[in-house]
Amino acid sequence: MKKLVISAVLVVAATSAFAQGDAFKSIMKSKDYTEAENLLNANLSSLENDQKAKAYNKLVELAMEKVSKEESTINTNQLVVQMQQGNPEPYDTLGLFNAAYNAMKNGIECDKYDNMPNAKGKVSPKFHKSNQEKLYRLRTHLINGGQYAAEKGDQTAALNNYAMYVESANAPLFAEVDKTKEPDLWLGEVARVAAVYSFQANNLENANKYCDIALKDTASYKEALGLKMYLMQQGLKTKEDSLKCLKEVETLYATNKDAQVFNSLVTLYGGLGMDQQQLSLISERLSVEPNNANIWAMKGQNEMNAEKWDEAIASLKKSVELDDKQAIVFTYLGYSMNSKAATLATPAEQKALLVESLGYLEKARSLDPNRKEANWSYPLYQCYYNLYGADDSRTKEMEALVK
Repeated sequence: MKKLVISAVLVVAATSAFAQGDAFKSIMKSKDYTEAENLLNANLSSLENDQKAKAYNKLVELAMEKVSKEESTINTNQLVVQMQQGNPEPYDTLGLFNAAYNAMKNGIECDKYDNMPNAKGKVSPKFHKSNQEKLYRLRTHLINGGQYAAEKGDQTAALNNYAMYVESANAPLFAEVDKTKEPDLWLGEVARVAAVYSFQANNLENANKYCDIALKDTASYKEALGLKMYLMQQGLKTKEDSLKCLKEVETLYATNKDAQVFNSLVTLYGGLGMDQQQLSLISERLSVEPNNANIWAMKGQNEMNAEKWDEAIASLKKSVELDDKQAIVFTYLGYSMNSKAATLATPAEQKALLVESLGYLEKARSLDPNRKEANWSYPLYQCYYNLYGADDSRTKEMEALVK
């Protein structure tokens, strides 16, 4: 009985080995990319590393046949146009882009297994150099493929192409490419776009990864930073989430004093009720940028929220002296003056301050008559009511707006 069991095991093993070899041979004999890809996916786990490398290289070869065919037609068409002889032939634009993407994807996979030990425990790459030489130039097709897909409204294909361009930049397959001779001029911008598409696909991990790559490129830096700050503040559902984000922004600000980072840090401090940290940060920034109207406005708003009316008025006045086009700052200034007036002991003192406030609030109204940026109507109503009485036409006009 024992011998029969052993024999059965041997039969199963032989059958498995036969099936493995049969599948591998079918992949290597295939002349159709889709057929070969399906066979490889179905049998991948049963193949040895060197067989996987050979199978993925087979997919590279099949994809490159399509690339070469369409590129040949494009080159011929260019000659036809230059020589003004004959008519250009149609070519498969989408097929070219898909084939370039497939060649790159499978080339990277081939390289992974090509550098793993074979059945004998040896590492002997067979396809690394040849695939490096023929595939690196295809990265331009990935950009064009992404743009083509985006124009057609295919966000998945657009993301796949842009992401493959970014991922391939540092793939081991291209480790020996001399980037000083062939600088990657598009990496930063493509990485930024890939980050946007990744965010739209709800993949925040990749969105942040691609955004970090884009931040290394000076040409894409400003937009990438804005996106990075936005991404960092997504999904803040709990105080713990906000505190984690705060630490990330504080870390970024320690090495990057960009205005966007500063504004985000100020906002986070305010949202977490960390008023003293917020004011300290603003004061520190003002010591470096004493003529920055926006920072004076932030300081004034912080002081206004803390009901420090004298400090708020001084800061907001400084802001409007530097920039007299911000309706919201004039509104804050008027509101702070009205609030201080309410604390004064004599009607004469109150009236003098309300008259001054009125001028700032009417300025806010002239800058933003439809109240799109600032709701100046209530503090202006206060001024009219206290200066001219309830029955004045100006008071009634404001009363209608605040009801």
